[in-house]
This record gives sequence, C-alpha cells and structure tokens, in this order.
Amino acid sequence: MRLFRLAKIVTVGLRFGLDQMVLDADPSGRLLRLWHVVFFWRRPSAPRGVRLRQALESLGPIFVKFGQMLSTRRDLLPTDLADELALLQDRVPPFPTEQALKVLEDFYGRPVDDVFVDFARTPVASASVAQVHFARLPDGTEVAVKILRPGIERVIEHDLALLETAAMLLDRLWVEGRRLKPREVVAEFSKYLHDELDLMREAANCSQLRRNFKDSLLLVVPEVYWDWCGKSVMVMERMHGVPISQLATLRAQGTDLSRLSRAGVEIFFTQVFRDGFFHADMHPGNIFVHADGRYIALDFGIVGTLTEVDKNYLAQNFLAFFKRDYNRVARAHIEAGWVPAHTRVDEFEGAIRAVCEPIFDRPLKDISFGKTLLRLFQTARRFEMEVQPQLVLLQKTLLNIEGLGRQLDPDLDLWKTAKPFLERWMDERMGWRALLHGVRNEAPAWAGTLPQLPRLMHQALVEPTLHHAVQREQLERLTAAQRFQGRLLAVVALLLTAIVTIELYRGFA
Repeated sequence: MRLFRLAKIVTVGLRFGLDQMVLDADPSGRLLRLWHVVFFWRRPSAPRGVRLRQALESLGPIFVKFGQMLSTRRDLLPTDLADELALLQDRVPPFPTEQALKVLEDFYGRPVDDVFVDFARTPVASASVAQVHFARLPDGTEVAVKILRPGIERVIEHDLALLETAAMLLDRLWVEGRRLKPREVVAEFSKYLHDELDLMREAANCSQLRRNFKDSLLLVVPEVYWDWCGKSVMVMERMHGVPISQLATLRAQGTDLSRLSRAGVEIFFTQVFRDGFFHADMHPGNIFVHADGRYIALDFGIVGTLTEVDKNYLAQNFLAFFKRDYNRVARAHIEAGWVPAHTRVDEFEGAIRAVCEPIFDRPLKDISFGKTLLRLFQTARRFEMEVQPQLVLLQKTLLNIEGLGRQLDPDLDLWKTAKPFLERWMDERMGWRALLHGVRNEAPAWAGTLPQLPRLMHQALVEPTLHHAVQREQLERLTAAQRFQGRLLAVVALLLTAIVTIELYRGFA
C-alpha cells in the first residue's frame, strides 16, 4: 500500500513538473539542460508555484494541509511559492452521514436521536480532519456538532510516513534542500496535525478564548457544551452570522466595514499583547460577522501562545522599527535570546537598516506589519537566529489580519490603528501601572512575609550573630536606651506591616 502511494506521489510530481523545480536549484545548470534533452516533450507552462499547488491538491487533503503550513514558513520558502500555497483551501467532500451517525452513536452509546432532539443529516462544512452538522440539545439550544473524520488517524500516519521519507531523501541527496530544513518542517507539521485530531484540545482552546473576550464589544466566541464533548466529537453553540468574505451582504445590512477592519486589528493585538493567547487560523473561512457588527471566531484547532519575553520582544521591535531605531531592534533580538549573545550589535543593526530603511519611502498605511516581521526574521537568520514556532504562527496570523483588514478597508492604516495600543501596553509594562500590577501580583507573597519583618528586625538589632564571642560582649554592653529603640522600631514596623497588608487586600481584592 505504501509503495503504491509513493508511486502515486512520484507520478503526480512528474505530471506537474516538480522534478524540474528541483533541477532549477542546480547552480551549474547542467542537470537542467540534460533534463530538457531527455524530456524534450515536457515544457511546463504554468509558474512553479501554481504547479506545486495543483500537485498538492491532487495528492489529497493531508498534502493540502501540509501546503498550507508550508505557506506560513516564508522564512524558508521563496515568495512566489508561499503566496501560491496560501491559496490552498482545505475543502474536501463530506464523508457519508451514516459514518457520522456511527461515530456519534459509538461515543454516546445510544442512537443520535436520543441525544439530540434534532440532528441535521446534511453537513454544513467539511474539511480534511472533520465535518460539522447542526443540531439541537434536549433543552432546545442550537448547537454545531464537529465530528472527526472516521479512519483519519490511519490516513495521517500513512501520509506522514511518506513525508518523513521524502524529507530524509531531500536532506541527504540535495544540498540546496537542506536549507529548507525538511525534517524539522515535517516534524512541526506532524505536531500541529496531531493537535487537530483531539477535539477536546480544540474545545479547550475555544473555551479559553471565550473567557478572554467575555462581554467584549468586538468579538464573540461560541460556548462549549462539555457534557457532549469528547476526543472525536465537539459540541458548541451555533453562531449566526455572515461570512466575512461576503462583502456585498455586509454592506447591504449596513455594516461599517472601516470600523470592522479597525476592530480586527484591535482584536489581534489584544490577543497577542494582553493575553499571549491568539487564534492562529484566522482566514476568511473561520470568521463571520454578527448582526450587531461583532466578529465571530470559529475553528480553534490551531492557537498560538506567547511568553512575556515574546511579547516584550514584539512590542519593542514594532515600536523601535517605526521610530527607525535599528539599534534598539538589534538589541531586542539579542536580549530576547533569538540571536546569539556574541552577535555584534553594530553589524546586526546595519543589516536590519539595509532591509528596513527602503520601506519608509512608502506611506505608513502601505507598510505591512507581517512582511516587516518576515524581513526581520530573514535578516536575523544570517546571524544564526532560530525561528521560533510561536513567532511563525504569529507572522502567519498577522498576514491574515492585514489581508482581511485591507480587503474590508483598502485605506486601513495598520500602524495608526496599532500604535496607540502598543504604546499603552508598553506604558502599562514600564510605567506606574506596571508597578501597581507587580504589587498586585506579589501581594499574596508579601502577606506571608511582611508579618515576620518586625521579629527579624528585632533580632538584627538585639541579637546580631550571637555565635561570635566579641559580638556577644558588645550586645551585653547595649544601653537600655538602645534596647528600647530596637523594640520601638519593631513595634512601628509591625504597625506599618499591618497597614500595608490591609491596604493591599482592600485595593486589589
């Protein structure tokens, strides 16, 4: 079976001229000239990116998803390939309703009609890993039921084994191919794909995002109904809205597209810098617009997380970049640990300036945050920067948000929209708000430590290092006044401790 599948991959590759793409990388050009002599009848007319996309579509949904993931690695791929792979759509024919019913009955242990008062037999959406049906819970609540595709684990393991074999061959046999880090890319894809196979993980991502945006005026996230969820089934609130790609419908219902584009930018930066937890698959198919003008987020299989170091790195880079402070950009990379500590700041600064300075010949509204981040990554790679997976997801999401925002409003000035948010966030991180935030976080620890300070201070004054004989003699010579002062100071410290503790709990409880 595996040999048959491998033969199909080779056949498809030859049909779409992918072998020529490999030979193109030969710097001498001799192999390519030989290829033209041997295969003189083959003259691919379509661009190489189009041919690669068509080949992946022919190989099936797992290879489509692999192409989608590759499109996010713009630090590795040429721009023309990345742009074309970004057009891949994860849409496959639905699997038979009988199979969907069987999955549900096996999970619930009873007929579907005993679980839901109404279950639509026709799916409303279908992708490579799962498909969605509408239903109603016993209390009448409208829900969307996401069902894992039967047997998908076996298909994935089979295709992943082939991809790993191809990556190994590419790494060993093609010197230029090693630059693409094929084994690392396949390993990264395997991780994301296995995460998507656990719908409980997706349900948890959805629940977290909903909690982060509770009562938000910008974004609504469906509620998860945990009693009906499992690894192969996810049940969530059914959302009613218009797909964001249907601009004519949105205009007809009076939606302010300019406001909507700005709201999308604010949602993104809120997820990144406030929460450090962001929806990392925000293409138009996963975003709807509610009747009240709020965004609706769907499909939470892929999310990104950022540490405090990541967030500081990003904020400092964006703000320093738009101030043309390239020295600050270089030092931010080094301080975050993304490039080695031995990197010469002046050399790194010069490389960043050479890439970024030409951008400022264009209006700020035409500057792409996503492409700026990409250029920084590409430049940093020359200085041994290891691209972090969470930053790759962020770059992909940022490009999605930019494209979406400018589709809604071609005049969207992303910098003008994002700059106040970033400056406010940095102020909260560095200014007096940051001090209050730190006090709030440390208050519980202080509550346990502060009451001990008077005793410790008293000991320091009247019992300093009694194990030294000389100091014992000095302690015996202390006057009554000195002893009284020490006790008085201890009492004052105790009172101050009590007051501070009470105020901390009163202010931050």
